[in-house]
Amino acid sequence: MSGLNALWQAILVLVGGGAIGFLYKGLDRKLAARLQGRIGPPLRQPVLDVVKLLLKENVVPRTAVPWLFQAAPFLAFVAAVTALLYLPVGSLSPVLHSYGDLVLLLYLLAIPALAMAVGGFASGSPYAVVGAQREIVMMMSYEFPLAIAAVGIAWRLSTLGIGPSFSLATIAANPLWGLVGPLGWIGLFLLFVALLVVTPAELSKIPFDIPEAETEIAGGLLVEYSGVNLALFYLADVIKTLVIAGLVVALFIPYGIAAPLGIAGIGGKILDILFFLVKLFAVIFVAVTVIRVAFARLKVDQVAKLYLLPTTLISLAGLLLLVLDKVVMGG
Repeated sequence: MSGLNALWQAILVLVGGGAIGFLYKGLDRKLAARLQGRIGPPLRQPVLDVVKLLLKENVVPRTAVPWLFQAAPFLAFVAAVTALLYLPVGSLSPVLHSYGDLVLLLYLLAIPALAMAVGGFASGSPYAVVGAQREIVMMMSYEFPLAIAAVGIAWRLSTLGIGPSFSLATIAANPLWGLVGPLGWIGLFLLFVALLVVTPAELSKIPFDIPEAETEIAGGLLVEYSGVNLALFYLADVIKTLVIAGLVVALFIPYGIAAPLGIAGIGGKILDILFFLVKLFAVIFVAVTVIRVAFARLKVDQVAKLYLLPTTLISLAGLLLLVLDKVVMGG
């Protein structure tokens, strides 16, 4: 029966996550247009885009490595969907909380970008190869501060005797803000800033859409994709956006609203889920929508310098302050 319950929970999370992902995608495009003085597409436009792609012919270039070219989008989609099942939703534990932790989630988050790069290389297109090379350079730049932020929080929880410290359910149930001193607060804030800066690059959104760069390399690593394959990459992006925002919420703002209001039972769980969705939207709006409206595309060397120097230094400073907080607090 527990296996059946997990299956139903997984179905609900995937269906609900897909619906929320499309809604947030539509809101992102609409709000970005409004911030730029445009009307923007309707909220249902992302759904229409996917339906149109699913009805299109699936073209495989003659220069491609067929099996690898077609496996890449499927791998990206499966990894994004699997990652969604490791996120705590409101006061509910992740569906797969017993079968993996934060480290596994970080690996799953890297797979869609790697799959896009592999697909670009496998296509045989020079434009796609350039885009794939840019994707790899970006990954090598932003993965380090992302790992520092995630591992730093788990390590500090372990020093407090709270475990399993790498479990997202544990991290979400034990917000560090109330367990550390002033130095820890500053350290957590720096890690929070670093993770927000990493978010748009992790999603390859403007100003970090260098691997696609339509005006430079005609769509980059996705230039040869169409039909179902392109739809799978689109769906992977929709789900991965939710996962990244959910990771930020779980690590830094996991608080519920039902307990402070004295609401328990099913009503309290529903209220916490709704509050969780509001936090997800706030993270996406701040870290994705506003950033891509406010900045123009960066060069690949600028992105590498941004993440390898200031962002990494900020995350390391945050980690150092957490270490000093442990020394001062004695636990």
